[in-house]
Amino acid sequence: MALDFRQTGPTVPRMILGNRLRALREARGITGADAGREIRGSHSKISRLEMGRTGFKARDVADLLTLYGVLDEGERATLLALARESNSQGWWQYYHDVVPSWLHVYLGLEQTATVIRGYELQFVPGLLQTEEYARAVIGLDPDEEERLERKVQLRMARQQILRRAQPPYLWTVIDETALRRSMGGRELMRRQLAYLIEVSHLPHVTVQVVPFSAGAHSAIAGPVTVLRPPGGELPDVVYLEQLTGGAYPDKPGEVEQYRHVMNRLAVEAMPPAETEVFLRNALREL
Repeated sequence: MALDFRQTGPTVPRMILGNRLRALREARGITGADAGREIRGSHSKISRLEMGRTGFKARDVADLLTLYGVLDEGERATLLALARESNSQGWWQYYHDVVPSWLHVYLGLEQTATVIRGYELQFVPGLLQTEEYARAVIGLDPDEEERLERKVQLRMARQQILRRAQPPYLWTVIDETALRRSMGGRELMRRQLAYLIEVSHLPHVTVQVVPFSAGAHSAIAGPVTVLRPPGGELPDVVYLEQLTGGAYPDKPGEVEQYRHVMNRLAVEAMPPAETEVFLRNALREL
């Protein structure tokens, strides 16, 4: 899938470039500390660059490519172009006043991912919320009315990825707890459940519910999202949303463990057809 990084932000260009620089460094047997000294930095700076957590200076990339023996002008030009894109801004920069720094990486991944797999315990997933439900959830966090509305607008704008020409495949598992918790009243929840049924009919969206009857299950500790970046060159990224931030476990063993959790959830949850029956019954019960 061809992507215009100028529209989707710097996250994926940073990850692609960082991944390539790591491979080049390791192929030459150069330590992170030695590479850091070459660009007037440290091992930790090289680590941040290789993980795609920060933007790149063209001078640093050029120096590293020389250190790694990359002399081909075509390859250097391609990687330097990625360095420039690594400092671009995503469309969500318009909402900079309500987007914390830790969320920028996630938004960049969400907007470019080819597959988004997630589990939600407390609320309907953000990409599947109605506007009024989103307003009720976001309103739980005391804030000025204007900022709350901008947060709602941002959430609605994020959902546009499901309506674009080449949408990601969204597979989400929702705990029954989230569907039984009233957010804003009976009619609001009826409309939210009806929307869940509607959106689950999209060919690229799969919704499953883990019922109370399933008992304890593999992801009961909290929400998990696993995103697959485009291109097939980058590993899946795990995102764990927390009260005041977000965590990105990136050790291969950790990523594999969360993938295993999501695979188990697919078995422990009701199949999509049974989930629709469950949602329709829940709608009638309200």
